[in-house]
Amino acid sequence: MFDFLHGYDVLGAFWMTVKLTVLSAVGSLVWGTLLAAMRVSPVPVMRGFGTLYVNIVRNIPLTIIILFTSLGLADIFRVTLGASDFKVQGFRLAILGLIAYTSAFVCEAIRSGINTVPVGQAEAARAIGLNFSQTLRLIVLPQAFRSVIGPLANVLIALTKNTTVASAIGVAEAAALMKTMIENEAQTLAIGAVFALGFVILTLPVGLLLGWLGKRLAVKR
Repeated sequence: MFDFLHGYDVLGAFWMTVKLTVLSAVGSLVWGTLLAAMRVSPVPVMRGFGTLYVNIVRNIPLTIIILFTSLGLADIFRVTLGASDFKVQGFRLAILGLIAYTSAFVCEAIRSGINTVPVGQAEAARAIGLNFSQTLRLIVLPQAFRSVIGPLANVLIALTKNTTVASAIGVAEAAALMKTMIENEAQTLAIGAVFALGFVILTLPVGLLLGWLGKRLAVKR
């Protein structure tokens, strides 16, 4: 029944999807947190940059961003991210594009969590001598993260599915292999079902786990 899978590295393709997801998720969390800090910063320039970045990037299709990392950064500006091999370069550029796009949504999720922290706590922190960065790092962000685990889980699930766009610049992840198999095999429905099941296996446990953590770690008001 699954003879059409012979000769194709399906597990390898999904492993590439997992690597894209994990590395992009870590980068997006870091950059998205910095953007959220900028958006609530008392410094107008930083606040303006964060707002402008989020509003622009969220309204640009991911495909355009991924293509820009390849055709723009690599081909025009010769940005290779230290990679001499074309496949490695494509992989790194895809991660860069996914981080640039996903971090805008991470930023908004974290900012919504920051808004749930009572203003009085920040005022109390300033009263005992903490500056803005200390207040954000020690008081606000720990509570904000606990309140947005659910929304961040949704962003992570969306990121996992968005990795399929990386096939547009030649990254051999699951969607790229599925396209190749559909072109070579006369089992379109079966191939689609296999890859759909693969993505369900990747995303469903993560969603359930993070949903449970979100309820377990929620800040009681």
